[in-house]
Amino acid sequence: MSTIDLAEASKQSTPAPSGAEPSAQPSATELLRPYLGGFAAVVVLQIVGAVAGLAPLLAVVELGRTLLSPNPIDHGHVRMIVLAGAAGLFVRLLCTAASSGLGHLLDSRVQLSLRRQLAARLGRVPIGWFSRRRTGELATIVGKDVDAVHPLIAHTPGELVAAFVVPLVSLIYLFTVDWRLTLITLIPVVLAVALVPLMMTPARLHAQKEFDAGMGRIANATVEFVQGISVVKAFGSGERAHRRFRTATDDFADTFLRMVHGLAGIGAAMQVVLSPPFVLLVVLIGGTVLIQGGSLAPADLLPFLLLGLGLTAPVAALGHGFDDLQAARRAVGRIRDVLAVPSLPEPALPVAPQGHRVELRDVRFGYDADHEVLRGIDLVLEPGTVTAIVGPSGSGKSTLVQLLPRFFDPTHGSILLGGVDLRRLGSGELYRMVSFVFQDVRLLRASVADNIALAVPRACLDDVVRAARLANIHDRILELPQGYDTVLGADAGLSGGEAQRISIARALLADAPVLVLDEATAFADPQTEQAVRRAMTTLKGDRTILVIAHRLETIADADTVVMLENGTIVERGTPADLLAQNGKFAEFRRSHRAARTDAIETLGGVLRRELGPRSRQRNAATRRPANVADQTSRGGEPR
Repeated sequence: MSTIDLAEASKQSTPAPSGAEPSAQPSATELLRPYLGGFAAVVVLQIVGAVAGLAPLLAVVELGRTLLSPNPIDHGHVRMIVLAGAAGLFVRLLCTAASSGLGHLLDSRVQLSLRRQLAARLGRVPIGWFSRRRTGELATIVGKDVDAVHPLIAHTPGELVAAFVVPLVSLIYLFTVDWRLTLITLIPVVLAVALVPLMMTPARLHAQKEFDAGMGRIANATVEFVQGISVVKAFGSGERAHRRFRTATDDFADTFLRMVHGLAGIGAAMQVVLSPPFVLLVVLIGGTVLIQGGSLAPADLLPFLLLGLGLTAPVAALGHGFDDLQAARRAVGRIRDVLAVPSLPEPALPVAPQGHRVELRDVRFGYDADHEVLRGIDLVLEPGTVTAIVGPSGSGKSTLVQLLPRFFDPTHGSILLGGVDLRRLGSGELYRMVSFVFQDVRLLRASVADNIALAVPRACLDDVVRAARLANIHDRILELPQGYDTVLGADAGLSGGEAQRISIARALLADAPVLVLDEATAFADPQTEQAVRRAMTTLKGDRTILVIAHRLETIADADTVVMLENGTIVERGTPADLLAQNGKFAEFRRSHRAARTDAIETLGGVLRRELGPRSRQRNAATRRPANVADQTSRGGEPR
C-alpha cells in the first residue's frame, strides 16, 4: 500500500465486510465459563484454609485467657488448645498451597485459551482490518493484556475470601467476648471501606483509561521508532524522528502524575487507618476505657489485640490489589473487543472457480460511507497476461489490488475469479488461487527455507532452491551462516531488497494461478528489480498477473497498463499505445522521469558539495608526481 493510501485509509474506519454481522461481544463470565469448576475448587480451598488459619490465633487467645485466669490451670485443656492451633496451622498451609497451585494452573490454562481464541479470531478477520490497527496495540492486547488477567485468576479468589471470611469468623468470635469493644475494633475497617468509593469516581476511572491509552501510545511509538532507526541514523534526523516518542512519554508522564496525585491522599489515608499501630491504638484506647469502667476483664483485651489486626490485614491486601483488579477488568474488556471483531464471512456452500480469469464489475469501495476511494471500476484480467496499475499517489492503486485477495469486500459491484464472486469462494480456495507480494514484507522468525515454503510447507528443498534461484536470492542465502537453515532474526538479517526477493521466491513456490505484486520494487536494488521482471516473465505462461510499480521500467513488458486517477480508470492499453496517444499515461511517465532526473541531479550536487573538498584533499594527499613514481618503480629515492 502506498504511503498516501495508507495515511488516507488510517483516518477512516474500517467497514465490516459485506455480509458480515458483528460478532456478539463475549462477557467475562462467558470467557471464563469452562473454568468455573476450577474457580469453585480454589474458593473452597481458600475458605477452608482461611478459617483454619484463625485456629493458631484463637489458640493463643484461649491459651492466654486460660493462663491468666485465677482458676487452677487445666493441663489437658491447654494441650488440646495447642494441638488445635497446630492442626489449624497445618490445614491452612495445606489448603493455601493447594489453592495457590490450582489457581496458577488455572491461570495458565485461561491465558493459553485466551491467546488461542485471539489467534483464531485474528486469523478469521479481514486482512485489511490489520492495516487500520497499530502493531503496538495488538501486541499489547495479545501479550500484556492477557498477562494482566493473572491477578483476576490466580489471586483474586483468595484475596476476596480472606477479605470476607476471615473478618466474619473473627467478628463472630469477638462478639462472644465483648460486643462493645468489637464495634470499637471495627472503626479502622469502616474508615478504610469509606475511602474505597473515592478510588472509583468517574474522574479516577477516566484517569485509569488515559493511563492505559498512554501505555498503548508509548508501545506504538517505540515500535515505529525502532523500526525506523536505520533511516534516523542515515539522515541524522534523530531529534525530529523521535519527537513522537518523546511526546508519547511526556503525555504518559503527565497522565501518570495526575492519576497518582489524585490517588496519593486517598492511598495514604487508607494505609494509615489500616496500619497495625493505628489499629492497636484504637483497640487499646477503647479497651482501657472499658477496663477502667469495670465492664471488661483485662484478659479479654488479648483477643482484640490479636484478631483486630486480622480484621484489617485482608482489607489492606484487597486495597493493594485494587489497581491490579481494575487493570485486569480493563484488559478483559479490550480482549473482548478483539474477540467481537466480525470474521470474514465464509459462504455456506462454496463454489469452485472455473479457471482464473479475473473480472471487476462496476466496483466501488470506500473506507467509510462519505468517501469513495474507487468509483465504477470495470476491468478484465485475462489468463496469461500482465496487467499493470499506475497512477499518482492516492489514486486508489493499492486499494484496488487489496480487493483481489479479499482484504476488503467492495461496497458495490463484484469481483469474479473464474466466473465466481470472491464472496462465494472459501478463503482456503481463494488463497490457493491468489498469492501476493506486497511492499511491506513480513518474514517469520524461522529458517530461510521455511519462510520461502510458507504457502507450501511440504515443499522439498529442491523446489525451494529453484524458487530462490528464480528470485535471484539463492547466492545470498548461501552466504548466510547456515544457508537455507539460517533462522532469520536470530542467526542473520536481510536487507529490504533481499527480504522482497524472499517474498518473491515464496510467491514463485506457491505457484498460484493469480499473482498480485503491490509495490514489489519499493525497496528495490537492481537485483530485486531484475528478480521481479524475471518472475513476471517466468510466471506469465497461463497465469494472471496484476502489478503495481512506481518504477515504470518494471512494467515495460506488461500486456495492459491501466491508468488510475481519483479512483477511476482514465486510460488503458499497451504501454506503446498509451505513449503514442500522448495522454495521461504519457504525461505521468514524463513527470516520473523528470522527477527521477531532478532527484539524481540534486543528490549529485549535494554529494559534490559535501564530498568534493574532502575528496580533492584526499586526491592531493595521495597523488604522486610522475617522476617520483618512475624513480620509485626503479628503486630510487625521490628527490
